[in-house]
Amino acid sequence: MFSNALIFVIIVIVFVILAMVFNVVGIWVRATVSNAYVSLWALVGMKFRRVNPALIVDARIRLVKAGISIPTDLLEGHFLAGGDVLNVVNALIAADKAGIRLDFKKATAIDLAGRDVLEAVRTSVNPKVIDCPPPRNGTNGSGMLDAVAKDGIRLLVKARVTVRANIDRLVGGASEETIIARVGQGIVSAIGSSATYKDVLENPDRISAHVLAAGLDSQTGFEIVSIDIADISVAGVSDVANVGARLETERANADKQLRQAEAEGRRAMAVAIEQEMRARVQEMQARVVEARAQVPIAMAEALRSGNLGVMDYYRLQNIESDTDMRRSIAVPPPEKSGGRNA
Repeated sequence: MFSNALIFVIIVIVFVILAMVFNVVGIWVRATVSNAYVSLWALVGMKFRRVNPALIVDARIRLVKAGISIPTDLLEGHFLAGGDVLNVVNALIAADKAGIRLDFKKATAIDLAGRDVLEAVRTSVNPKVIDCPPPRNGTNGSGMLDAVAKDGIRLLVKARVTVRANIDRLVGGASEETIIARVGQGIVSAIGSSATYKDVLENPDRISAHVLAAGLDSQTGFEIVSIDIADISVAGVSDVANVGARLETERANADKQLRQAEAEGRRAMAVAIEQEMRARVQEMQARVVEARAQVPIAMAEALRSGNLGVMDYYRLQNIESDTDMRRSIAVPPPEKSGGRNA
C-alpha cells in the first residue's frame, strides 16, 4: 500500500511538472526566437516561485532588442519585491536612447519608492510645466497666490514653473508639492519686500529672478528651469479685504472730510468777519448821527456866545439848501411805470 501511494504521488508530481512545462513552452519558444534565451527549467522555476514568466520574458526581449543586458534573476527579484518590471525596463530603454545615465539598481529603487521612473525619464528629457499654486489650492478660491507689498496693496499672482526631473536626486528628494510650496513662498516674499505694488506690476521679471536665485530646487527630485509670472493683478475689496486699498480709500475720505471741515471753518470765519464789519459800520453810523446831533447844539451855543451871527446862520442855511438842490438835479427822478407820456 505504501509503495502504491508513493507511485501515485510521483505520478502527480510528474503530471504537474509536465503541465507547467507545456504551459511555458510557448513562452520559451518566443524567448528563443527573439534571441533572448531563457532556459525551460528557469521558466518552470518561475512558475514554482509564483513569478509571471511571460512578463519576465517580455521584459528581457525588450532589453535585448534595445541592446541592454540584464539577468533574469534581477528582473525576478524586482517582481518579487512588488515593483513594476515593465515600467522599469521601459525607463531603462528610454534613458539609454536619450543618453541619460540610469542603471538598473537606481531605476528599481525609484520604482520601489513609489515614483514613476518612466515618467521621471520623460520629464528629464521633456521638462513639464506646473502651476503655482494649483487651481484647486488657491488660497483665495481663485487659484492664485495672495501677496501684500510694503504699501499694503494686496496682489493676486499666478506663476508657471518649468521643471526637469533630476534622476540622481529622485530617491530621497522632495516631490512637486515641495517645489510648488517653495516657489509660492518665494513669490510672496519677493512681493512683500517690494516698496510699492507698482514696482511689482512694472517689473514682474524681478520676482522670477529673485525666486530663481534662491535655489529652491535643492534637496528635491527636480531642477527648476524657469519661473514665469503668468498673471498678476491688484485684488479688489469686495470679496476679501484688501488692506492697502481700503486704507487708501479711508485716507482719501479722511482727507476729503478734513478739507471740507477747513473750508467750512473758513466760510464761518468769513461770515463772522462780515458780521463784525457790519457791526462796525453800524457803530460808525451811530457815531456820525451822534456827531450830527452835536451840530445844532454847537450852533446854538455859538449864537448865545456871539461867535455866530444870525446872518451867518442864514448863509449856512442857504448853502445847505443850494447843496440839496444840486443833489436833486444830479440824481434823475425814477421813471413811472405807466408808460411814455404823449
